[in-house]
Amino acid sequence: MKKMTSSLLATLMATLIAGASGIAAAHGDETHAKKSGPVKKEQKEWGIAGDAKAVNRTITFTMTDNMRFTPDKIDVKQGETIRFVIKNGGQTLHEMVIGTPKDLEAHAALMMKFPTMAHEEPYMAHVGPGKTGEIIWTFNKPGTFDFACLIAGHYQAGMTGKVTVVASR
Repeated sequence: MKKMTSSLLATLMATLIAGASGIAAAHGDETHAKKSGPVKKEQKEWGIAGDAKAVNRTITFTMTDNMRFTPDKIDVKQGETIRFVIKNGGQTLHEMVIGTPKDLEAHAALMMKFPTMAHEEPYMAHVGPGKTGEIIWTFNKPGTFDFACLIAGHYQAGMTGKVTVVASR
């Protein structure tokens, strides 16, 4: 019972935070654009929003309606700033969200309960059919992290991948 109450409270808090933060875009709204203005730079376990001027390399991903990313595994060096170019080769909205397995699992569960939940963060890109999105991210902490499409049902169908960040020496 205590676990269920904690889970319900976490879901409610996440929903309230998403609603109160003035997030402009919702899933299903394929015409939304990235917010203008400065990117929110908040340190996460998997890194921090990167600066376009500091990009070390570009990695292009393709997302498809068979619920897969290509490639689905990448290696980066600690400290690298990567420009992810994310192409949607499918006929439905997809997204790429970077995070820890725990964070992505919790977010995916929320998306199943609230499929039109609005959210926009520098570590995610929502990409309409035939469109291209972008994430610029600095991996300043070593470890293994995940990326996934958290559109309701896509994560559950296996639309995931891994980022291995090798520690700098």
